[in-house]
Amino acid sequence: MFIQLLIFISIIIFSIETIPDLEPHTRVLLRRVDLFIVIVFTIEYILRISLSKRKLKFIFSFFGIVDLLAILPFYLSIGVDLRSLRAFRFLSVFRILKLMRYNRAIHHFTRAIRSAKEEILLFIFVTLILMFFSAVGIYYFEHEAQPEYFSSVFDSLWWAVITLTTVGYGDVYPITIGGRVFTFFILMIGLGIIAIPTAIISSALTKSMDRKGEK
Repeated sequence: MFIQLLIFISIIIFSIETIPDLEPHTRVLLRRVDLFIVIVFTIEYILRISLSKRKLKFIFSFFGIVDLLAILPFYLSIGVDLRSLRAFRFLSVFRILKLMRYNRAIHHFTRAIRSAKEEILLFIFVTLILMFFSAVGIYYFEHEAQPEYFSSVFDSLWWAVITLTTVGYGDVYPITIGGRVFTFFILMIGLGIIAIPTAIISSALTKSMDRKGEK
């Protein structure tokens, strides 16, 4: 519970530090609290390695990498201005993944993902094919009418993504009759695409909970 509390505090600190007009003393206080959290996480990481029977296996495991990423940005920032290393500062967000070790509900979810990984991979593969097909189709329908938006299949991929995911930002849309009819069918497919992974994961979660009940 103590580690989980520190994880939440560290995420809150990370978010507060993005406020542009923070008082200098507030930033100093946040850095001190973050230093304490990093020290605790570092001790935890070292203890887990030392107590692990297979040290290398733990270091390169999912949770081992997460534990390392949770403390790595701090040590990289020593003597370095992280404004030039924003990508490394962003790694602090990975601290929230440490919660997966302690949350039972997340454990059920990860087990469900593992059990349905073949179905999920198949779904991703089919989705990528449909996305490419959509980009090619809209390119041939809209290229001549809107060459600035549909200049190539690669440019058309943006339209395919926002249409198949039913987001529809409205920045790129068809103006030809053929393009609109084609978009209608793609939108119908997109609605189905949104529903498929939900059904796969919910079914896997149900099976995981049933197995737990049987035990």
